[in-house]
Amino acid sequence: MRNLWLALFTLLGTIINAQDLKARAKEIQEEGIELYRSEMASWYGTDVLKANYDKMENVVGYFSYIDGGVPKCIFFSKNNKVLATVAFPANYNPRDAKLDLVERDFTTRELDYFTIRQSANEKVKTDTIFKHYNNTSMNLIPIITKDKIKKVYAVTGPSVDNIVVFGNDYLISFNDKNEVKNVEKLHKGIIIQNMKDEKVEHTISGLHSHVLENWQTITPTDICTLMLYYKFTNWEEYFIVSKDFVSMWRNKTNNLVIMNEKDFKKLTEMIEKSEKNNSNKN
Repeated sequence: MRNLWLALFTLLGTIINAQDLKARAKEIQEEGIELYRSEMASWYGTDVLKANYDKMENVVGYFSYIDGGVPKCIFFSKNNKVLATVAFPANYNPRDAKLDLVERDFTTRELDYFTIRQSANEKVKTDTIFKHYNNTSMNLIPIITKDKIKKVYAVTGPSVDNIVVFGNDYLISFNDKNEVKNVEKLHKGIIIQNMKDEKVEHTISGLHSHVLENWQTITPTDICTLMLYYKFTNWEEYFIVSKDFVSMWRNKTNNLVIMNEKDFKKLTEMIEKSEKNNSNKN
């Protein structure tokens, strides 16, 4: 596996269309990491609030977003007032979190996040494109890009232990008026994998395939899931294979490479040939 990555980064610059794929990989990687940071703020923000707030019955919902590089989790009431803000300026250790329990109105930016999140929630409840499976729950993660593009990712996660869920995820896009303009699936179905294979002492990689024409590469939701569960799975590398592309995610460095399937095949053939020649010399 190490030889694959060394050869990959050595030869990537010589591959046709490598720059286009590199730019696409950078975009997907950045959005995937933002989803991960938002989800981590939600995970640990909820723990922080429960430990310090004795009126949890007043909380009807929450959302997280990145504010100036700082992940924040916002908890709101049925009257659409902010009840608490949990910020993680250093890390996701609850002891380092900054908790603000001053009740207030949403900021202009927070109101946009709140509005698209609530609109997405109604869409999930009413649109039959969204599927729901046993032992899972769907999380809504609002994103507003630097270019003011508004979207919500609907991501399915496990509600039981020892499994990782890929798929059954959706991208909900919005117009400037915060109205839903499009909903699309990111995977054809749901993929459930065990965190660890009891028959294998140490699993270092994983793989699944993509078949939807518009989403043949790894998705931001795939990256978010891989980062969230890395410490439980120990997958050092993960591969997404489709008809036209091979996406390679390295958990140790949070690095993504996307290659055309034909170029990836040529690369692996070169590595196999090189390893065979080295073996014959020894």
